[in-house]
Amino acid sequence: MHDFLVSVAAFIILIGVMVVVHEFGHFLVAKLCGVRVERFSIGFPPRLFGFRIGETDYCISATPLGGYVKMTGENMPGENLSIEGADQENIEAQRVDPGALTSHPRWQRILIALAGPAANMALALVLMIWYFALINEVPSVQVKSTTVDWVVPGSQAAQGGLQPGDEIVRFAGANHPTWDQVRIQSILNANQQVPVVVQRGGETLNLSMHIPPSAKSSDFTPDDAGLLPKTMPGPIKVAQVEPDTPAARSGMKGGDAIESINGIHLHSLESLIAYLQADAGKPVSVALLRNGQSLPPVTVHPTYMQGGWKLGFDGVLPALRQNPLPLAEATSKAVSFCGSSSFLIVEVMERIFVHKVSVSQLSGPIGIAQMAGQAAQMKGWFPKFELASEISLNLGILNLLPFPILDGGMILFLIIESGLRHEINLNVKEKIYQAAFVMLVAFFVFIIFNDVSKLPVFMQHGKP
Repeated sequence: MHDFLVSVAAFIILIGVMVVVHEFGHFLVAKLCGVRVERFSIGFPPRLFGFRIGETDYCISATPLGGYVKMTGENMPGENLSIEGADQENIEAQRVDPGALTSHPRWQRILIALAGPAANMALALVLMIWYFALINEVPSVQVKSTTVDWVVPGSQAAQGGLQPGDEIVRFAGANHPTWDQVRIQSILNANQQVPVVVQRGGETLNLSMHIPPSAKSSDFTPDDAGLLPKTMPGPIKVAQVEPDTPAARSGMKGGDAIESINGIHLHSLESLIAYLQADAGKPVSVALLRNGQSLPPVTVHPTYMQGGWKLGFDGVLPALRQNPLPLAEATSKAVSFCGSSSFLIVEVMERIFVHKVSVSQLSGPIGIAQMAGQAAQMKGWFPKFELASEISLNLGILNLLPFPILDGGMILFLIIESGLRHEINLNVKEKIYQAAFVMLVAFFVFIIFNDVSKLPVFMQHGKP
């Protein structure tokens, strides 16, 4: 219940801010162009309270899922969804009203339509500049190379010939990739064979790895292909040992460090968990360090609890430190982040259209709420800024698609009308918008169903 409430609260706040910023973009440019804005609402009706300044009602409404801007003349066919009941007399009156949206030149209406997506993109950039310039959390100690910590036997990574200690210098289309780029390339190449180049013992090896179909899911990580990254240089440190567990019975104590398990040196809790699952509960020999001194190896019998084989201790999470960057460098990193994220969004959409990526990878409100809840509870600020920026970029880019109802559809109509030098027939516009609305509702229902089907209660196997 706690996770559910956190997810709902995080979703409402996140989507609310994104939509309000989007609408503020439309609002600001509309005002600059002299369009009469009748209402700027945070939230959707019914209206709760507010105040009026000039011609605009600024208000708070009851449904906290974003907001909207109401411009005079915006209810005309071809300008938005509110096309029913607009009679010819009302249309003609709005055309001659100097404050109505539809009385303004098409280039101004295009600018107003572009302003919403542009505001979302600007928000993403500002958030990341803020993060890199004022926070920029980095591990106190970290491995900078893309080095493999452990490979699950029988996994796609193992079948591809990867081994612990390999340094990945090329993965699919990325040279000298980070682990995040390995994840992204895996998602883009789900169920495909990709080239992998590694450095092993001073030798360069050309390998090939099959990306599992599960990479179609947006929460895929290299771990799911049996590829465990080495992120920390030192051994796994024990924070505390749970009573009456295998770890407690073996004499393990808080403050110990696991030097090796069955003679294998692992460096992260994720690698250790994956190793225990692959070993399926067999007794393991654990070599400990206590106060810097090696202890004789102890045999530990893992027990199955909480969905997987465990030893029964909490590990010490990597310490983070803040390393704010100069404004110029922070801006450069933010631009790079937003640029690569935007190209990824466009590439995913392109691959969906050519059937190289399944539409089931897309997340709807439930999926976004889950991600928002997870980010809210994760250690550090980066997951929160990253998710907010990526969702803002998604909202901006998706709204630019040339599909009726979206801002991009409105822009497309205006460009066509500019070329024709006259307006498209209102009845034609109405039919197009009605068909688009039906398609959008059907797509939304599909995305909701897809989100629900991914919930843990409907999954056959949960993660350990």
